[in-house]
Amino acid sequence: MFEIPTDLNPDLVGLAWLRGRWEGKGYREWPGEDKIEFGAQVDFVDNGGDYLHYLAQFFTLDAEGRPERPLTIETGFWRATKDAQVDVVMCSPDGYAEIWYGPLQPGRIDLTTDAVVRSPLATVEYTAGRRLYGLVDGNLMYSFDRATTDEALRPYMWATLTRA
Repeated sequence: MFEIPTDLNPDLVGLAWLRGRWEGKGYREWPGEDKIEFGAQVDFVDNGGDYLHYLAQFFTLDAEGRPERPLTIETGFWRATKDAQVDVVMCSPDGYAEIWYGPLQPGRIDLTTDAVVRSPLATVEYTAGRRLYGLVDGNLMYSFDRATTDEALRPYMWATLTRA
C-alpha cells in the first residue's frame, strides 16, 4: 500500500499511486521479430509541480535474467486534468514524440495516442498506440499496443512491475 504525501501537489492526488520506482520483466513481440523477454525500470517522480516526470528504461536480459544492454528508453510528463483525464507527453531516442490521453480511474489509466510524430531517423513507421497501466495486487501491470503503416493496432509490449 502507499500513502499520499502531505506535500504532494493536489493536482497529482489521482496519480499518486504511480509515484516511485517500479522494476520487473516483460515481453516484446512483433510480426517479423523474435519474441523477447526484457527487464524494465520505470520511475514516476514529482518535484512539487502539477506533473509527474516519467522515465522508463528497458533492457535485454542475460541468461541469468540480469540487464545486459539497453533496449530502449522513454521519458515524459504526466498530468491529471480537472475532469479526471490524464495528459501525457513523451519521447524516445527511437525517433518518436507522442501525446497520450485517457481516463483516470482509481488504480487504472487507459491511454490512447492523440499524436505520434516520427523523426526522419525513426526505423519503424509507428502511427498510433494504446497503453494500459493498472495496479493489481500491488503490482504495476503495463501493456503497450501499437500500430504501424504495415500493422493494425496490436499487442507489442507488456510487463509486470513491482515497487522497488
